[in-house]
Amino acid sequence: MSVNKETRRITTHTLQQMKSRGEKIAMLTAYDYSFAKTFDAAGIDVLLVGDSASNVMAGHETTLPITLDQMIYHASSVVRGAGRCLVVVDLPFGAYQGNSKEALMSTIRIMKETGAHAVKLEGGAEVLESVKRIISAGVPVMGHLGLTPQSIYKFGTYTVRAKEETEAEKLQQDARLLEEAGCFSIVLEKIPASLAQTVSTSLQIPTIGIGAGNHCDGQVLVMHDMLGITTEFKPRFLRQYLNLNDMMTHAVRNYISDVKEGNFPNENEQY
Repeated sequence: MSVNKETRRITTHTLQQMKSRGEKIAMLTAYDYSFAKTFDAAGIDVLLVGDSASNVMAGHETTLPITLDQMIYHASSVVRGAGRCLVVVDLPFGAYQGNSKEALMSTIRIMKETGAHAVKLEGGAEVLESVKRIISAGVPVMGHLGLTPQSIYKFGTYTVRAKEETEAEKLQQDARLLEEAGCFSIVLEKIPASLAQTVSTSLQIPTIGIGAGNHCDGQVLVMHDMLGITTEFKPRFLRQYLNLNDMMTHAVRNYISDVKEGNFPNENEQY
């Protein structure tokens, strides 16, 4: 029997149990009430209120511009739609880097104002103080290693990370540090599948992959990519389950045509 039918609310403990028995964790991003409600009813385990909202909701080129207030708005909307799954919220760029006290204050605002269950932040050793301070306050933390989009200007590219031995060793060390600090899970983004497998088997906590192969303990995709709402982003790791862009375009054109031709509303659609 799957976890989804055994428990009313997915918790960090549930995810640990899922890893222990080899049950994969399904995670998607969500940014509003309606999609969150649909995904939750469909049985998703974890919803991530990603700072990818900066891209797919606001149209920015990177994740950097989105603010803490905007993340809180999206997160509170998602929480209202999610009755069963775990809701994790990204700490946005500038809300935690270099200052663990600010990291904790940002986290407290998210938890108090949204009702979410955990936060996620990017980085390893360099953010360890923030991770420890947040966890010491009783808030679950999900780590994020590999391609860290908030550091895009440092990397200069969205290509696969940790292909070189030095970076791969640092990633493994960072993963151990995050686990020892108390993180309940770690996202591994766009790294070689063999490295992700090594990290996943070496950790007690579950890993969530995106472009990191099928040996992670779970997977996450951005909903706009998975549902085919966005059309210009088609990396190798993406499996598109719908082409909503085409479906919506067709529906809107039919609506426009019916309005222009006087076919909508008809006699049954008026009072």
